[in-house]
Amino acid sequence: MEFDLSWLLLGLPLAFMLGWLASRMDLRQLRTENRSAPKAYFKGLNFLLNEQQDQAIDAFIEAVQSDPDTSELHFALGNLFRRRGEYDRAVRVHEHLIARGDLSQGDRERAQYALALDFLKAGLLDRAEAALLPLEGTAFEAQARLALLALYERSRDWPQAAVIAHKLHAAGQGDFSTRLAHYLCEQAQTRHAAGDTPAALALLEQAAATAPDAPRPRLELARMQHAQGHSAAALASLQTLAERAPAALPLAAPLLAEVAQAAGQVEPTLALLRTHYAAAPALDLLQAIVTLEAVQSDNPQKARQWWVKHLDTELSLVAAAQWLSTEKFAHEEFHPQVQRALDHATKPLLRYRCAACGFEARQHFWHCPGCQSWDSYPPRRVEEL
Repeated sequence: MEFDLSWLLLGLPLAFMLGWLASRMDLRQLRTENRSAPKAYFKGLNFLLNEQQDQAIDAFIEAVQSDPDTSELHFALGNLFRRRGEYDRAVRVHEHLIARGDLSQGDRERAQYALALDFLKAGLLDRAEAALLPLEGTAFEAQARLALLALYERSRDWPQAAVIAHKLHAAGQGDFSTRLAHYLCEQAQTRHAAGDTPAALALLEQAAATAPDAPRPRLELARMQHAQGHSAAALASLQTLAERAPAALPLAAPLLAEVAQAAGQVEPTLALLRTHYAAAPALDLLQAIVTLEAVQSDNPQKARQWWVKHLDTELSLVAAAQWLSTEKFAHEEFHPQVQRALDHATKPLLRYRCAACGFEARQHFWHCPGCQSWDSYPPRRVEEL
């Protein structure tokens, strides 16, 4: 059977026409979809980019009303409500998402996590905990655990915080050994305040074993041992601290000077302090040296010369004020007024400052009361930073 070329000649124009018609239909459909896309969505996006959150919220609400099935718009609206502090409205948005039957499992978990964040920001810790616990084993497991950890720390539930920290540590989310040692120290303080000193000492020993290089367990252990009259054991704890965490020795220096006198170990302790001071001069180390030098030499004037030596290498107003406080001058009647002015000027310089948020305090904190960061306070005074 011979092939008729006339059919081919007729078929080519027909195929071309059909393709042209199909492309025109696709273009019409695209234009229709573009027209149906809510203009309020793009208005809201524009307001958001211009940091006009009030107008963005109004635009997104309008878009959600036009297309209530769009889950992404609900997520954007809920996040905006949370950022503005309107937590009750954020909760309603995310609860509405969770209640939808057509929501995918991934979006449902995402809405559950967003709802937990709403409760956290609102300070509703019980409801936040209840919202975070079901996220175990989901794609938001790591974020939920971190949020739970912050929640338990905020409520000072140290045993529960330890459980979460162990899970994060086992999952390779970081090294939480130092954090776990802090939790044990916090529990030890509670036991000690309740009069259960043996249990407190056991917890501090456990904390030192959990994080051998952490300074807090050994410092608090030495303080408690010294209070119990075990000065030799306290001195041994502080010596281990000096070996394991030499940068934190300024925090222990005042206690070290007191323990050394009680244990009759002034000379070896002085040698230890001089060695660390030579490696890294610090005001607290210097004060401990001056205290022990005065005991060892029975010559307070010689001991006070350490303040002048410090001024040779460090321009320190604190050291200058300390030296001037014990010197005699020709116009001695004016000395008290001058000294009061110097002491007033040096008070801010003797504070500790959080490296994370800048919160300053007269005492050193392991857990910043401002930003809730751990170990964010350097063991040095503001003047030395």
